[in-house]
Amino acid sequence: MHSQPSPGRRISPSTIIAVSQLLGTSLWFSANSAAQDLARAWHIGNSDIGWLTSAVQAGFITGTLFMALAAMADRFRASRIFALSAITGALFNACFAWFSHGLWDAMLYRFLVGFSLAGIYPLGMKLIVSWEPRRTGMALAQLVAMLTLGTALPHLLRQLGAGLPWQAVILASSVLALIGGGLIYALGEGPHLPGARGRSRDDGGASGGKAAVLSAFKARPFRAAAWGYFGHMWELYAFWTIVPLLVSHTALAGLVPGWGISGMSFVIIAAGALGCIAGGMLTRRLDSAPVALGALAISGTCGALFALSWSTLSPLPMAVLMLVWGASVVADSPQFSALSARSCPPDLVGSALAIQNSIGFAITVVSISLATELLARMGLDAVWLLVPGPIAGLAGYTLTIRGGQRPVQA
Repeated sequence: MHSQPSPGRRISPSTIIAVSQLLGTSLWFSANSAAQDLARAWHIGNSDIGWLTSAVQAGFITGTLFMALAAMADRFRASRIFALSAITGALFNACFAWFSHGLWDAMLYRFLVGFSLAGIYPLGMKLIVSWEPRRTGMALAQLVAMLTLGTALPHLLRQLGAGLPWQAVILASSVLALIGGGLIYALGEGPHLPGARGRSRDDGGASGGKAAVLSAFKARPFRAAAWGYFGHMWELYAFWTIVPLLVSHTALAGLVPGWGISGMSFVIIAAGALGCIAGGMLTRRLDSAPVALGALAISGTCGALFALSWSTLSPLPMAVLMLVWGASVVADSPQFSALSARSCPPDLVGSALAIQNSIGFAITVVSISLATELLARMGLDAVWLLVPGPIAGLAGYTLTIRGGQRPVQA
C-alpha cells in the first residue's frame, strides 16, 4: 500500500483523486444525456427518464448501505474498491448501451451502475481524507467539483457527438471510468488513516460494525451536518435531472447559437464545479459551516425565484439565475461532508460517510420521482417542490447545533 507520494510525483494526490472522480462519475447521468434519443426509440416520456435516474440512485443506496453496514470502506483498501467499482460500473454501463431494448431492462443495468458508483464517490472522499486531512474542506471541494463536471460531462459528449448514435456517448463514459479506476489503483492510499491490514476481519471493522457506524450520529456536530446534507440532497439531484427540461421549456435553448439543450444543460450543471471551488477557497477564511449554509440559502432562493418568475423572465436574466442556481446547488455538499468527516472517529470515516450518502440518496429517489412526475402534470410550477429541501436543511442544522459544540473548523 502506498503511504507517501513518491519524490518524483509532480501531480498532487488530491488532483489525481479529483480527476479520477470526474472520469468515474461520468457514468452517473450518461443515460440522461441520451434522453431524447431514448424517448424516441422506446416511446417513453420525461417521467420515465426520471425512473432511469432513480434506478441509479436506488443502486447507489443499496451499494452504500452494503458498504457501510459491512464496514467494507474501513476493512479493505479504498483504492482497490474504487478501481474494482470503476471496472464494474463501466461494464454495466456498456451493457446498458448494448443490450437495453426498453425501460425495464435499462433500469436493471442503471441500478447496477449505481451500485458500482457506491464504491467510487464515498471512497473518493475517504481517499481525500487519507491524503489531505488538514485541508479537507478545500480538498473535498475539488473532489465534488469533479463529480459535478462528471455529472455534466455526458451532456457535453452528447453535444459534441450530436451526429453519433446515443450508444457511442454512453460507451465513451465507460472508457473514461476505466481510466479513472486505473489512476486510483496506481495511487493507492494516503498515510493519514488506518490501513485495512491493521484491522481484524472478525470484529466487523475497527469499532464493531453496524452499531459503531450508527454511533456517529450520537455526535451533535455530525447530526447537524447530516441534517444540512439531507436537505441539500432533496434539491440537488432532482435539479440535475430536470435541468434539460427547464432549458427546453424556457428561452434558454436558443440563447447561444449552436448549443441547444445539451450544451446549455452542460454549462448550468458544470457551473457547480466553480461553486465548489469558490466555497473551498472561502474555507481558508471561514468555517465550513457558514459556507455550506450560505450556499444552501442561495440555492433555495434561486429555486423560489425561478418558480415565481420563469414565465416572465427574458433569456439573459434567466440564464444568470440558472447559472447562480447551478453554482450554488452543489457548493454546500463538500462542506457538509467535511464537517461530517471531522466529527467522527478516523477509523469510521469511510463507513460514516457511506451511511450518510445512503440516506441522502434515498431522499433523492423521492424528490426525483416527484419532480419529473409533477413537471409532466403541472409544468414548470412544479419547481416549487425543490424549495423545502434547503429550508429543512437550514432549519435542521441550526436547531441541532444550537446549544451544542461549535461547528468543527474545516
